[in-house]
Amino acid sequence: MEIPEEVARAEGVPEDLDSSVLGPFTVPSLTRRRRAGLFYLGGAVLVALAIAAGLPARMWIVVGLLVVIGAYHFLAAFELGIREKEALSIANQQTEFPVGHASAALGFVGWRSRPVWNVLVFSADEPPTERGLVRINAVSGKVEDVYVETNPEGP
Repeated sequence: MEIPEEVARAEGVPEDLDSSVLGPFTVPSLTRRRRAGLFYLGGAVLVALAIAAGLPARMWIVVGLLVVIGAYHFLAAFELGIREKEALSIANQQTEFPVGHASAALGFVGWRSRPVWNVLVFSADEPPTERGLVRINAVSGKVEDVYVETNPEGP
């Protein structure tokens, strides 16, 4: 979807949402979740101060919930150990066929939303005769799973 330049400027569309801006895309750091966690913990402090100033004691439940949510944001703020290009390189080494086209997408697993690269690879022949999926832990770089099959859409 393209937004006309004058509309994007008038509406204040951030540059990372403007599809007409060209350049390399990088996955934002997941440590940004810590900033959200700080807001929740700050909210918990404000509610605790409001309780001390006269709000009902039952508001401690809200404080507890805000602390739990804030702590979760800190637990889920993983630092990416490997980036997309490294994930593509690792996936290339895991297949027994020469890789032609490949695509990497970042997914999340488990209650802590641990980041995992899902790399789809196709053999270099035209049309591709084999394809595979390589799942790589985005924090440690450890290969979690490799699945290879003949391409049913091939010759």
